[in-house]
Amino acid sequence: MSPWVLHVDLDQFLAAVEILRNPELAGKPVIVGGRGDPNERAVVSTASYEAREFGVRSGMALKIAMRKCPGAILLPVDRPVYEAASAQVMATLKAMPGAVVEVLGWDEAFVGVDTDDPVAYAHDIQAAVLAATSLHCSVGVGDTLVRAKVATDYGKPRGVYVLTADTWLDLLGDLPTDAVWGIGPRIRDRLADLGYATVRDLAAADDEALAAEFGPTTGPHIGRLGRGEGRRTVDDTPWVARAHGRETTYQQDLVGRDEVEPALRELADAVVEDLRREGRACMRVHLKIRFKPFFTVNRSRKLSEPTSDPAVIAATALALYDRLEDDRPVRLLGIRSEMVPPEGGY
Repeated sequence: MSPWVLHVDLDQFLAAVEILRNPELAGKPVIVGGRGDPNERAVVSTASYEAREFGVRSGMALKIAMRKCPGAILLPVDRPVYEAASAQVMATLKAMPGAVVEVLGWDEAFVGVDTDDPVAYAHDIQAAVLAATSLHCSVGVGDTLVRAKVATDYGKPRGVYVLTADTWLDLLGDLPTDAVWGIGPRIRDRLADLGYATVRDLAAADDEALAAEFGPTTGPHIGRLGRGEGRRTVDDTPWVARAHGRETTYQQDLVGRDEVEPALRELADAVVEDLRREGRACMRVHLKIRFKPFFTVNRSRKLSEPTSDPAVIAATALALYDRLEDDRPVRLLGIRSEMVPPEGGY
């Protein structure tokens, strides 16, 4: 038997869960996002395939999404329900014979298995998930995690797709580099400026040239992504959080320090609740701030000593804000607390 990596991705997950709760939504354009109010500042979390036909995508502002698809049914995010559905799916995957499961999020996971027929195993996964949860999934099959992850998009919806070293460039070679999982628009543009416009170009790139541009670790890593290479083994080690954060998009802009300060205190209080559940203190505070109309800044500061005191975390975030010396209205604030490592490290 040979080792294979399967990437399991639930189809239109949040929308699918809502359709299970309300079967009359089946076949209709459904958008899940925010509190379900298109007049509020919020983004699309998931859109059903029917809504996607109108150009609605995850991360799109709800106002824009509703303009693109005015007949869509807009629903608020119901996190506990989705978490329960996700837990049921992941338990089903872990019960598959011989499976090693690495959870990526609510709606996706890698499954490692030794088998002579990975496609049949993928179909068994689909059947098991459907029987346990009434949810459909797509499965990408690959000889590395990267290839399995990329393959999934070619199997959607409800399909199975196999992508290996032998077929990697045949499928992706002429596509822009951001067709590869792990390469975003900024890296794509930098690569294009260097003459690597396609995945084929990147696959043939010299690691030393990439290292000179992106650094000795990141450069060769990007080159491996272009070849679809990388980790071949699924890791089921339990994930340990390095940080906890909270952020809020305000329906009315915050104007001036007098309005920003209490908002930061509220965020710090919420973050500390998460820290106390972890039993680890904050050692670095990260501030995220989005000024009107849509200019985002991130700053951070290491504390002189770890703390779980929300007043210290809020004061540090406020000091980072003050250093910006920017009095533009604020539409979003976020605080992320980077925690001290657990005993034995990560």
